[in-house]
Amino acid sequence: MKEVDIPEPDCIDGAPHPRMTPRLLGQEAAEASFLQAFSAGRLHHGWLITGPRGVGKATLAWRLARFLLATPDEDGGMFAAPPSETLDIPDSHPVARRMIALSEPRLFLLRRAYDEKKAKLQDVISVDEVRKMKSFFTLSAADGGRRVAIIDAVDEMNPAAANALLKLLEEPPKAVTMILISHQPARLLPTIRSRCRALRLGPLSAQDLSDALTMAGGAVAPEDRVALAELAGGSVGEAFAMTNLEGLELYARLIKLMGSLPRLDRVQALAFAEAGAGRGAEAQFDLIVMLMDLFLARLASAGTRGVAPPEAAPGEASLIARLAPSPWAAREWASLAQSLGLRARRGRSVNLDPAALLMDMLLKIDEAAAALSRPS
Repeated sequence: MKEVDIPEPDCIDGAPHPRMTPRLLGQEAAEASFLQAFSAGRLHHGWLITGPRGVGKATLAWRLARFLLATPDEDGGMFAAPPSETLDIPDSHPVARRMIALSEPRLFLLRRAYDEKKAKLQDVISVDEVRKMKSFFTLSAADGGRRVAIIDAVDEMNPAAANALLKLLEEPPKAVTMILISHQPARLLPTIRSRCRALRLGPLSAQDLSDALTMAGGAVAPEDRVALAELAGGSVGEAFAMTNLEGLELYARLIKLMGSLPRLDRVQALAFAEAGAGRGAEAQFDLIVMLMDLFLARLASAGTRGVAPPEAAPGEASLIARLAPSPWAAREWASLAQSLGLRARRGRSVNLDPAALLMDMLLKIDEAAAALSRPS
């Protein structure tokens, strides 16, 4: 199973792979639900882990797999060990070591394959990969015990692969547990969802997000915890990408720039737009578009609810109160949010100038602010 010098599709750039993450933070309810089923002898053959990207779904999947493969079946006799209270398995355990090395013979990892001819990862999980997993299930386990498959992510399967997986879920092999990871479960076949037990993970708190980011090798100052949690939506993956690209600093620049509305500071706007242009700045462009989308969404939400969210940058609260004082203003911002980012991303996909696309977004926001400032 070990792949050398091949990118892993289920790993965030610069972060350790989920199989190497020692702890899972903020998802105690999901872990407890699984342990309760395991201890009661009601271990389902299919588990569907859902939730936003970056909240620990893959980390939980690897923890479940490691626990299942390292925990022997009990015969229920008088000398049986007490029920497990944690999914923790020592790093020194042979199963843990083999899983780190991707050499555990009872584990099958189903993910997008590497296309050697094109020298890149495939766009989808193909039916051929599912057939390999089916063949793996037909082999006898080395010790006659259980086997585990991790599918990361089931959303990336093409229709043929999804149908092949469904057949396995309908007629599951003996002593096999399939752990499916899904970022968008609503897009899955309803029959796949119905044949799995769901574990829903939610966004992390500011403290858990900060601790998880530190554990993954990132760093966040205590005073930035709330801001990062707000902008990353409680997702460690988003927070990791944001810290790598100085997202907090970019959002602070955006808020300062938006403070000039409805008379946009064109010099500052041009400098901000240029931050997402240039060779190799694709990730920066995507982040800036996302931050502008997020700013508009926060305006719309605050105007509708009448309550400003926790401040993610200096001066944001007063700015939101000024630009979105009413539900009517919130509707205008929400309408703009639905189209503005999508328009920029489409323009970028056909190689339009990124700085011009970002400047266009800023000008559209300025136009909306000017319209809202006029007396009705």
